[in-house]
Amino acid sequence: MKKILMAAALTVVMSSAAFAGSAQTNVGCGLGSLAWENKADDSTLFQAFQATTNGTSGSQTFGVSSGTSNCKQPSKFVQNEQLNKFVQANMDNLAKDIAMGKGETLDTFAEMLGVAPAQTVAFNSRMQSNFGKIFTSENVVLAEVIDNAVTVANN
Repeated sequence: MKKILMAAALTVVMSSAAFAGSAQTNVGCGLGSLAWENKADDSTLFQAFQATTNGTSGSQTFGVSSGTSNCKQPSKFVQNEQLNKFVQANMDNLAKDIAMGKGETLDTFAEMLGVAPAQTVAFNSRMQSNFGKIFTSENVVLAEVIDNAVTVANN
């Protein structure tokens, strides 16, 4: 019985080489999408192989956070981390620049938020006129400053 099951499994695996195609995007990224890449067709069976391998190997978490194993690291994650570090290191200078409506720190902040260069002057002006909505108190925290600035920028 074991030999029959093994032969059937081997046949399925070997026959997968006959199918051309690319890894399915609905099974995610990770070791399974690499191992079964170019072998998966539109069948549920090969998608199940990919998804099972991805899930049991634990490579998806690492792949997403590192951008490997056919995974793409979300650009927002990287940008947010850089933005957080920037604002944390430059909170006082950012407050001064927003109060003046200009400055290198404010320009960098705008760039990190993805403000188009042609819109920087309008962005700076909007930040200046809404200073009290961005820096709501002396004890305002990093996350509040960023959230408040994004809210002001989008209104």
